Amino acid sequence: MDAGLPDIGDYGLIGDTRTAALVSGAGAIDWMCVPSFDGEPVFGRLVGGPEAGTFRLGPAAPAAPRERRYRPETATLETTWPVGEGTLILTDAMVAEVRGQLLPATLLVRRLTAVGQPVEAVVEFDPRLGERHVRPRVRSGSSLVCVWGQLALSLDSDAELSIEPGKPASFLVTPGHPVTLVLGVAYGEPLVHVEPKAAGELLAADEELWRAWAAEIDGGTPYRDAVVRSLLTLRLLTYSPSGAPVAAPTTSLPEFPGGIRNWDYRYAWPRDASIGVGAFLGVGKAAEARSFLRWLLHASRLERPRLPAMLTLTGRHVPPERTLAGWPGYAESTPVRVGNGAATQHQLDGYGWVLDGAWVLVEAGHKLYSETWRAMRGFADLVARRWQEPDAGIWEIRDDAAHHVHSKMMGWLALDRALNIGRTHRVSPRQRQRWLKAREALAAEIRLRGFDPEGNTYTRSYGSADLDAAVLILPLLGIEERDSERTRGTVDAIRRKLSAGGPLLYRYPPGRDGLPGTEGAFLPCSFWLVQALAETGRRAEAAELFEEMLGLANDLGLFAEEMDPQTHAQLGNFPQALTHAALVQAALALRESEG
Repeated sequence: MDAGLPDIGDYGLIGDTRTAALVSGAGAIDWMCVPSFDGEPVFGRLVGGPEAGTFRLGPAAPAAPRERRYRPETATLETTWPVGEGTLILTDAMVAEVRGQLLPATLLVRRLTAVGQPVEAVVEFDPRLGERHVRPRVRSGSSLVCVWGQLALSLDSDAELSIEPGKPASFLVTPGHPVTLVLGVAYGEPLVHVEPKAAGELLAADEELWRAWAAEIDGGTPYRDAVVRSLLTLRLLTYSPSGAPVAAPTTSLPEFPGGIRNWDYRYAWPRDASIGVGAFLGVGKAAEARSFLRWLLHASRLERPRLPAMLTLTGRHVPPERTLAGWPGYAESTPVRVGNGAATQHQLDGYGWVLDGAWVLVEAGHKLYSETWRAMRGFADLVARRWQEPDAGIWEIRDDAAHHVHSKMMGWLALDRALNIGRTHRVSPRQRQRWLKAREALAAEIRLRGFDPEGNTYTRSYGSADLDAAVLILPLLGIEERDSERTRGTVDAIRRKLSAGGPLLYRYPPGRDGLPGTEGAFLPCSFWLVQALAETGRRAEAAELFEEMLGLANDLGLFAEEMDPQTHAQLGNFPQALTHAALVQAALALRESEG
């Protein structure tokens, strides 16, 4: 175990919508993959140990940061340390765009500024590539260049620093003379060197683009600061070349320290894309919503009408899951995995999320392209044929398939939304009748086999008394009236029986997934509970719960996938797109419930 690693929640996110880096409160980049989110890490200390590489920049002497923040409504991270009589400020960002155009390659800008008195600083630049922590071939000159075959990194500075990979170097930062380091990435193309002064100007222009984007979000949005930060995070977790939403920029951060629930989330889930459609459309960002659907249309083309559980960022099959040998994992949590074995699962709920995303777009006044609607019709036809089969469910259980109630509800939703879209889009009478018949049969079976009359609640699966927090979406669907006794009973039962303390919920009873060990509370579920309460007329309770949840974010407003119910430590891959999308939708539900 690397004893020097901080808590997961100690990290901040910077990115350029191609890749991302996690920066600790000590100024260390301990995770960054190139040239894309799902590429090989060049700084992998987070789960690979000290030999996997890091890029640290900060005070030479140990110092706790006094403050960390994002510059308002941007993706630029600032860390401030008091050091003796002086103050040291680290500014970190990747330049995403110039004049609205993506840069041809990743450009990371790191700047140290001293205030008051000179401060002794240190830089440790130690890139190692991939599974075997391969050291680069190094060329020194006006720039430091590290090469591994087609991949090259260049490091430039506006100060005369003697930097040698793997060896910390100290230097003095004086007031009025900031020190800027620029890291460029090239893959299969010539390196483009950017002078530090020019990089600073590019960064300033990039910040203006972020601010302009955020300014379009309605100032009357409740909890606007948290919503904007979540939306900016979702933008950072979007792979711009294809429009693919990345579930998280990391792999194998544990759902509980020392456990084996460590998965690779650097891929795109159609479910997450569809939830993102609702989040972006809810604040008037139609371009982002359409981008998600364009990706989905392209990515699903080869397997239609089957909808894969997840895809790579370019719409290909996710690599087979395997373990990285010799990687110690975060907090000794092994195995460290790449690839994801859940990619081949049948998950019925995904079709519901996708068709609901399409319906949200249509309901907002946008017409689907003919090819998009053709794909959606194919998805609805598949649901009508296969809804009676068991599936792996939203939680991707790696045990025997089951008749998950949430999956059946989302299958019902897929058919319902297809019928709704079909009112304004072309559909044959035979197809409409097939969807209608399957929808009614699904509803009857769900009400009969998925409901526990004794507990007055819908359950996790047919014949089980266990509950599932994913069923909190019930008030949003229309299969039951929002104020019905069954709906309220389900919301109340989940809130009570799956409580992890305070506002936190487990997604299902701990330990009921066929894997050894335990896990934390699942954060999106708490935001789904906020939605459910708001939708069932309990806005005051919903707002109180939402505010409690906001208080559990890290100091930068970021959330992981899960949380330790006792310590409130962030757990799982970080930051998690699904959590931030659920936060936005919860805030929008509170806005709607005001009326």
